[in-house]
Amino acid sequence: MQSNAQKYAQLFINDSPLLDVRAPVEFQRGAFPNAINLPLLDDEQREIVGKCYKQHGQKTAIEKGHELVHASLREARVAAWASFASQYPNGSLYCFRGGLRSEIAQQWLRAAGVKLPRIEGGYKALRSFLINELDTATTHCMFRLVGGKTGSAKTDLVQDLHNAVDLEAAACHRGSSFGRHVQAQNNQINFENILAIEFLKLQYKNVFDIVLEDESRTIGRVGLPSALFAKMRASPIVVIEASYETRLERLIQEYVVEMHSEFVAQHGNNAFKAFSDYLLQAL
Repeated sequence: MQSNAQKYAQLFINDSPLLDVRAPVEFQRGAFPNAINLPLLDDEQREIVGKCYKQHGQKTAIEKGHELVHASLREARVAAWASFASQYPNGSLYCFRGGLRSEIAQQWLRAAGVKLPRIEGGYKALRSFLINELDTATTHCMFRLVGGKTGSAKTDLVQDLHNAVDLEAAACHRGSSFGRHVQAQNNQINFENILAIEFLKLQYKNVFDIVLEDESRTIGRVGLPSALFAKMRASPIVVIEASYETRLERLIQEYVVEMHSEFVAQHGNNAFKAFSDYLLQAL
């Protein structure tokens, strides 16, 4: 019989779809890459039920929750969850601690003839597991760094290697003054979750000699975990050299041509104005 840790590992290694029934505000604070947020209670409802629980206890809070999620709303919730289960038959659901909210969601689905497994311990247990995995990787893996000036194709090399973790992709930021993408950068928790999963997948393949790009302590607005950064500082480094002309050509392509394309895709006719504002803000 598998332990919870083994079950959690398989969920992340297999990129299993996850149905997160927490409120949107909780999801925004931290989530997993393959999670979809279809909440039982919205932010306002969660706040009302939480106050009721503090003032009157669990029974009254549950009654209040059922009152807020009335018949038609319950039907809509179940329909959305059932659609998830149909689209992702290998999915699982959870709430914050794997308790009442995910239990209710599972019961309502079962009443509709839909089976979806519930993750024991919920988001909190999964998050704790990933924090431990990040610590384990930092302790047991050997890191080799790729360094060099901006435009020397460090990231391209990292992405081509089978034993590398792309820190900038995990951060959704290129790590320089003009490194922000049009897409919003990951927050600290999501960044750490992605890193832990990437390390976990490599270790599952018995890869413990891992290549990382040489980065500063922060990548955009997120920071490398202290222990990981300290070990990186003590790791061997290979420096890539490229001519000024080669670097300039690559920088124009990446920071001008490709970035402008991102802004066009996001902002359409307003792309040039948005791109100009972005460049001015980065100065």
